[in-house]
Amino acid sequence: MISISAAALKNSSGKFFAAALLGAGLVMTPALVGAPTDSAIARGAPASFADLVDEVSPAVVYISTSATVETNGHPFQGMPQGTPFDDLFRDFFGQRDKDGEPRKRKVQGLGSGFVISPEGIIVTNNHVIEEADEIQVKFPDGTELEAELIGRDPKTDIAVLKVQSDQSLPYVNWGDSDHARVGDWVVAIGNPLGLGGSVTAGIISARNRDINAGPYDDFIQTDAPINKGNSGGPLFTMDGRVVGVNTAIYSTNGSGSIGIGFAVPAKVAKQTVAQLLQYGETRRGWLGVRIQTVTDDLAEGFGMKRARGALVAGVTEGGPAEKSGIEDGDVILKFDGTDIEEMRQLPKIVADTPIGKTVDVVVWRDGKKKTLGVKVDRLDEKVADAGDEMEDGSDPGTNEVTSVFGLTLAPLTDEMAAKLELEAGATGVVVTGVESGSLGADKGVRRGHIIVEVSGTAVANPQDVIDRIEGLKTKGKRVALFMIRSPRGDSQFVPFRLDEDDD
Repeated sequence: MISISAAALKNSSGKFFAAALLGAGLVMTPALVGAPTDSAIARGAPASFADLVDEVSPAVVYISTSATVETNGHPFQGMPQGTPFDDLFRDFFGQRDKDGEPRKRKVQGLGSGFVISPEGIIVTNNHVIEEADEIQVKFPDGTELEAELIGRDPKTDIAVLKVQSDQSLPYVNWGDSDHARVGDWVVAIGNPLGLGGSVTAGIISARNRDINAGPYDDFIQTDAPINKGNSGGPLFTMDGRVVGVNTAIYSTNGSGSIGIGFAVPAKVAKQTVAQLLQYGETRRGWLGVRIQTVTDDLAEGFGMKRARGALVAGVTEGGPAEKSGIEDGDVILKFDGTDIEEMRQLPKIVADTPIGKTVDVVVWRDGKKKTLGVKVDRLDEKVADAGDEMEDGSDPGTNEVTSVFGLTLAPLTDEMAAKLELEAGATGVVVTGVESGSLGADKGVRRGHIIVEVSGTAVANPQDVIDRIEGLKTKGKRVALFMIRSPRGDSQFVPFRLDEDDD
């Protein structure tokens, strides 16, 4: 199970990933305001969950894994590494074999899962099995079977297993997570802390949660207690259908639940499982853009009435977006008929779009809307996301000319372009220094970044930047939008308020 402790999420195998935590308050009131409705009375707490548990629990399984890892840690936790005694300690305490190679050891893991077909198809979390050499599945009746990994998807944290059995296996069905409501009762069954067959109940306490676990976050939040070992287990509705796959918890101590858990919605899990069963991998739609959030300052700079949509910060060469005419600086407002209110909506909608389908994309460009037809291609899951930071100590050169917003600027000479390993013919203004505590530093601009445009106008030297800023001020504009590109080719739009110029 993944748990959020301080500002991190932790899964059942002890791995961490970053999370953004929102402050929250809770107000207790002695009674409902106004009279309860008939539907509220009809949906009161059930007298017992026993019948539901009897019906579905035979299909909930307990997963144990083993993995081989190198014993490469230091034998004494408090002793500094890199000392002349390191080799002695490793040899003496058995951390290396007779050939000098690191010794290996077996580590065990545990989790939960559920059967979705009588042929033995099982759903669990990817983080439960991702490094496992062996996977064992235990049923409530004591039957233990070895499982085969059919496929896994780290982005949604879903994995599919299969077991062979001489008899038809008990199974459960998917529910409709789209119509699950905040306040609905739910039941979690799983293997918390190795205590198989544990049942807890609660309600859906929120929906559409983004916990920074991946690009397609859309978690169901529940207060049904789930703990380490519940990972991959089912979250049931009162009709015995799986509405979610338990994946993460919020915890103050890094291990135990305090009543805030997260489940992958059935809609997302069901679609991922179907693709893994059919192809052994996921096949998602791809647009070929790098996007960023439209902030209030960016919206003002683009002449929009309010912040919404997804800002295109870069277009992949040869991708669907480039072929359709989408450009850097476009704000995607609508995709295939769906309004994009927040940036994080777009990756999920595009991923769910059938490959090869041509869709209408409405963008905001030059102060007005424009509709483009885009043929969605397939996302290559193996392509790694490029970073946008220069390596520490890299030197783009000298020849500083002027500065603005705490950024020291210089022309992009051929010599400097070669140092930065830029493509031939690259243009712009290079940032050769960033003053600590300045607006530029606060915005994340780094030495070696290239300013390509200022509010839609290309710049070729530092004076162009200054002239463009002064021109915007003369026109009464309050925001200058810098299009900044890293040496690796990634772009980002950075807004600077003109009334905050600290130079």
